[in-house]
Amino acid sequence: MTSEPTDEFSVESVYAELLGRAPENKMEPRLAPLFRAMDVLGEPNKAYPIIHITGTNGKTSTARMIEAGLRAHGLSTGRYTSPHLSKVTERISLDGEPVSDETFVRIWDEIRPYLQIVDDELTAEGQPRLTYFECLTILAFAVFADQPVNVAIMEVGLGGITDATNVGDGQVSVVTPISLDHTDLLGDTTEDIAYEKAGIIKPGGFLVSAAQPLDAAQVLLEKAKQVQVPFRFEGVEFGVESRQVAVGGQVVTIQGLAGRYPDLMVPLHGAHQAENAAVAVAALEAFLGGGEKELSLEVLQEAFGTVSSPGRLEVVRTAPTIIVDAAHNPDGIRASAEAIQEAFSLSKLVVVVGVLKEKDAEEILRQLKESLGDLAEEFCFTQSNSPRAVPAAELAELAVDLGFGEENVHIAEKLDDALEWAVERAEANDDLAGGVLVTGSITLVADARILLGKAAD
Repeated sequence: MTSEPTDEFSVESVYAELLGRAPENKMEPRLAPLFRAMDVLGEPNKAYPIIHITGTNGKTSTARMIEAGLRAHGLSTGRYTSPHLSKVTERISLDGEPVSDETFVRIWDEIRPYLQIVDDELTAEGQPRLTYFECLTILAFAVFADQPVNVAIMEVGLGGITDATNVGDGQVSVVTPISLDHTDLLGDTTEDIAYEKAGIIKPGGFLVSAAQPLDAAQVLLEKAKQVQVPFRFEGVEFGVESRQVAVGGQVVTIQGLAGRYPDLMVPLHGAHQAENAAVAVAALEAFLGGGEKELSLEVLQEAFGTVSSPGRLEVVRTAPTIIVDAAHNPDGIRASAEAIQEAFSLSKLVVVVGVLKEKDAEEILRQLKESLGDLAEEFCFTQSNSPRAVPAAELAELAVDLGFGEENVHIAEKLDDALEWAVERAEANDDLAGGVLVTGSITLVADARILLGKAAD
């Protein structure tokens, strides 16, 4: 099917059309409409093998590492992740780059009439039509089939069992660390959340899991046994043997499923990223050789050397150092705080914080205060452009109630004002080693990257 030449406005108009549907945080716990969409589109979900990734933290970074490894082995890749930071096309990547505007719009134009069939059927049944996330997921499957790719890396949006991506069956199912997040939707314990995430483990697959809380690990283990798939857990069959801080990241030695891989340069900060790298290596071994074939160390070194993870402990400006980090739950905050103290030689940190309403703001702030300790001298509470953002004044009030100290708390409703204030405070007293951390929500990090002139990656 031919289409008119596309431009930025065309992508924006498709995005506006998608936003007119039920929003991302209103995902429907259903799969039947997705299977119906796959059926009318000729089953693009079965056109290529899939590596399916779920978990609470580290999904996108792990997806990017797996993608880099597959590409270094000469495979063409599709990667579906969420949310985006600057532009919706970032969610659907081909061979490591966001899908072109032309392809994004062309494939949407091609599948739109088929999605209308599904919408009409849903409406006739009194059900909501396809949501924003469901449509983007269908679009990703269709783009990857159109390419076509050798393998797709699909990141779950929320949970697993009824997530839109679960119409795809993973040849390898990857579970990154599970912790409490989205408890209103997924459950109040890591065991409950693991039940949801175990939904991506399918017959004929292979489970690779990060180290997990005991109750979550038991759930994953039982599901793997139930569907009779091999299972490998970090800390048992594979893991990080050693790591040391290096310029621009860290040097990691990983014991994989089939081999030992010394001195891998991982250009990302923190113990959690080393663990993500170990999970990625095990996933690659599982996909490329059933977990029994050693990978080439040289190919792996080449792959990891190219990895980036925008918005994850990313330095977007120096003098003073400005770090943006999309930690949006207590465990993510703790891991990032440890990494900052390990990897950056900062005399003090001014923290710019914004949180979304569906998150546990109290625990996020408590963890920030506890994990950063004396390094964090002052906090500026602000809000992103998202309608789901907690008002800055409300966050500040909560912080004072938690013992932050009123003299250390500042409020700036607009992010540009918050950044300006934070930079001034970081540079106060001619301190050349002060830094700024922007954290608390992905939407805040996305807005900050745009304001600071960081192009989409």
